[in-house]
Amino acid sequence: MAKKVQNTATIHERIALCVQFYGDGKNTLFADKLGVSEGNIRGYIKGVVPKADVLEKIVRTYDVSPEWLLTGKGEMKNQIKIEESTNSAEKRLDIPHVSLEIGEGTPYYDADFFGGFSEVFNSQTTVPACNIVVPGFDKATVWCNVTGHSMEPKINHGDIIALRECTVDDIQYGEIYAVVLDTLRTIKILRRGSTSDVLRYVPINPDFDDQEFPTSRILHVFEVLGSIARFF
Repeated sequence: MAKKVQNTATIHERIALCVQFYGDGKNTLFADKLGVSEGNIRGYIKGVVPKADVLEKIVRTYDVSPEWLLTGKGEMKNQIKIEESTNSAEKRLDIPHVSLEIGEGTPYYDADFFGGFSEVFNSQTTVPACNIVVPGFDKATVWCNVTGHSMEPKINHGDIIALRECTVDDIQYGEIYAVVLDTLRTIKILRRGSTSDVLRYVPINPDFDDQEFPTSRILHVFEVLGSIARFF
């Protein structure tokens, strides 16, 4: 039976946990089996974001769950064995990756939600930087960057977020939304406000305060389906 592992906040902490489990707590042992340097592993633990090829090596070498490695959800040990195949598309089915195939994956815009995303998203001429394929996020219509600390540890500074555009009428209280208002952009848990014409914007990080804004100020609203550490 696979071991239950607590949800760790960042990909760096999850890599450290992998080293503890599979490398007996030694960066060198863990790195040697992956074919990377000990310095690389040390960097990933300290804050360097690993590229997709390194994440794929961790998943395949140690049979780690891709979803757990990227998001912290579920169990560390992969529950579905990734079979070897001569078809590269089949081999990478359960591993997040960049796709160059037309119609495969979800558009990713290399723009921060808080600084330029809405302009890029609404442009008729701007094309996505690439498409990305992330298992479990099939309902997303777009990915973009996110900065800031108000939603940590759920959404971390430097993550990429999966969004699906919706309307104010679609809002479910208690869920996370990315909202474009007339003078600002924010990502928060939305709850009922003090009056019927306002919404309360609630951060996860206790160092930040709740705010209220009239619903009439909302220009666009997106459901936040989740976030992962940037892997490319």
